[in-house]
Amino acid sequence: MIIIHYSNRQWIGLYLGPLLALVTYFVPTITNLQDEPRAVLAVTFLVATWWMTEPMPIAATSLLPLILLPISGGTSYEVVSSAYFHPIIFMFLGGFTIALAIEKWNLHKRIAMKILLTIGTSTRMILLGILIATAFLSMWISNAATALMMFPVVVALISEVQERNLFDQKSIESFSKALLLTVAYSASIGGLATLIGSAPNAVLAGISNSVLHYSISFADWFLFAFPITVVLLVLLYVMIIFRFPLSPGTKIPTTIVKDQIKILGNITQEEKAISIVFISTVFLWIFGGFFPIELTDTNIALLGALALFLIPSQTSHGMLMNWTDMKELPWGILFLFGGGLSIAAAFEATNLTGWIGMHLSSIGQLPYIVLLVFFAASLLFMTELLSNTAVANMFIPISIGIASGIGVEPHALMTIVALASTCAFMLPVSTPPNAVVFGSNLISIQDMVKTGFRLNIIAILVIVAAVYFWLPFFFH
Repeated sequence: MIIIHYSNRQWIGLYLGPLLALVTYFVPTITNLQDEPRAVLAVTFLVATWWMTEPMPIAATSLLPLILLPISGGTSYEVVSSAYFHPIIFMFLGGFTIALAIEKWNLHKRIAMKILLTIGTSTRMILLGILIATAFLSMWISNAATALMMFPVVVALISEVQERNLFDQKSIESFSKALLLTVAYSASIGGLATLIGSAPNAVLAGISNSVLHYSISFADWFLFAFPITVVLLVLLYVMIIFRFPLSPGTKIPTTIVKDQIKILGNITQEEKAISIVFISTVFLWIFGGFFPIELTDTNIALLGALALFLIPSQTSHGMLMNWTDMKELPWGILFLFGGGLSIAAAFEATNLTGWIGMHLSSIGQLPYIVLLVFFAASLLFMTELLSNTAVANMFIPISIGIASGIGVEPHALMTIVALASTCAFMLPVSTPPNAVVFGSNLISIQDMVKTGFRLNIIAILVIVAAVYFWLPFFFH
């Protein structure tokens, strides 16, 4: 007898998704849509429901549009398949490959340890060092990998404090919670700064390019989002200090960090080579527009990635990167991008965004700032329970329709979706970094919910202020 281990949510989604799709498709009077947009809407209901409830892996669900949109008559196979080969997907492929090389040769550990050693050894300075190191790494590698890398360092620091009896028990608990929550939250916030740091950012750029025919470059996004990241990190630091008071004068021995650097040994030729490739890639992403040749962000990312397969390693046979290393690449994320972009392309091809905008135009009567707050809060708290990439894939195309219906700049609502869907801080299931630190058993669910709720409110206010005052200088 075959036993399927599904949760209640998965069982509900397994049947609810097809039911919504069939009713939408076969009862045309519900939507009064023509055949093509009705088919697209039906497929979207199925895919969105399965993204939210996960009766099968999200990456596998992301391939359904490739099959169902052409079969149902929603749009052509050419339109759908081209979305899975969108330039933004290959930019992410290149970025992932470079990040994989950084992790393979432990360059990320050396960077983190050097930052910690440089900033200082008082409790508050260590907290600041953890925050800066985590956020910086999260700009370039996944927030999950960043949290997993910083977690052992933080646990070692906590153990050192306990063994040396540097604080009383209450202060040790406060210090432990401060460090662990800083890792979790700064790993998410750091990813906001770059297009490759957070999947929703890339979804935004891809849909902007394919639907609105407006290209958001790496430099454009960095100039817009980096100040937001800095503001959120500063507010996070201040909030953590007040929430978990730390004695500013207490010093912690640097033994742990120095031991970690000693284990890493002298910087290797491989690390130097990867540093050059990484710095060159970032430089070209930011300043590539000043060169007389056409350098797109995708070209630059792939150029940096392919260079890693040509530079020989001095400590092992082969190159810095071999094809066997690529099995560690998060291929599922690339499928997820493709699924979201294919649905967005189908929305555009059938003018489904216009239909959504028409039916939601009544919310345009709200004051603009109230609309932004409502949108940001709804998406942020929704992401507490759902995949941020799935939320971005579902709601960025819808936000274009809403924006057209109420007559506002579409990038405003699209950016709200991208930023808010990355800033879920309340629950262990919200993000991989939250789950990593919660697994330490040093943080209670109450600590995470109370601290995360405060940070959620801060994030909503900062995101809305940035979109209202800052965004018009960049995207229009």
